Amino acid sequence: MNVIADYETAGYLHVEELIPLEVARAFMRGVKNDLGPDAIQLSGWPTGTVLKRPAFEIYGNDYRPMSFFLWALTPTIGSLIGRSLLPTYDYFRIYREGDVCMVHADRPACEHSVSLTLDYSDGAAWDFQIAGNPTARGQSIEDDFGADSFTSISMSVGDAVIYRGVNYRHGRITPNPNGWSAHLFLHFVERGGPFEDQAFDRKIDLAPVNLSFC
Repeated sequence: MNVIADYETAGYLHVEELIPLEVARAFMRGVKNDLGPDAIQLSGWPTGTVLKRPAFEIYGNDYRPMSFFLWALTPTIGSLIGRSLLPTYDYFRIYREGDVCMVHADRPACEHSVSLTLDYSDGAAWDFQIAGNPTARGQSIEDDFGADSFTSISMSVGDAVIYRGVNYRHGRITPNPNGWSAHLFLHFVERGGPFEDQAFDRKIDLAPVNLSFC
């Protein structure tokens, strides 16, 4: 891995080769195999508030391999940013050619977030943009950063950006140059932090498990 930027001052880290290319391809092959041979149907998949048209999405709670991916990376991400983390949720999204992701900040469950690039159909890097300063706009959604400064980060397959999703606005404001691109978004909160109650997206009972045998 090669780590670029300073998380404390810039609000993000660019991590080159967070996962190997082969792992990204293996994950994509697993998703494709589970979806089956037919073309992916977009109808019925709602347009997210940060998107301008429907995109195919899968949430980790609905596709268990993604949850294990999230949990396994938790200590690595925590070590990279110097924090003790708990996972909240993750989701997989496929963007199409010309798509953008509008500029926004995230909900509390995304205190620390990861955008991980899994594949590009045409091999063209699609930049991720993040504001140069913390936001005072809350969760407003806009087409661009306006007068605010921002940084564009070019991402190869296997690269990730770790960012403070609640505090720094982010998005992809240049149209996707590929026929499609695939991305995994992983979200975490700090253990003992203000959003600790969002751990596991409040969907898992963390009380000790009692087992019995016969």
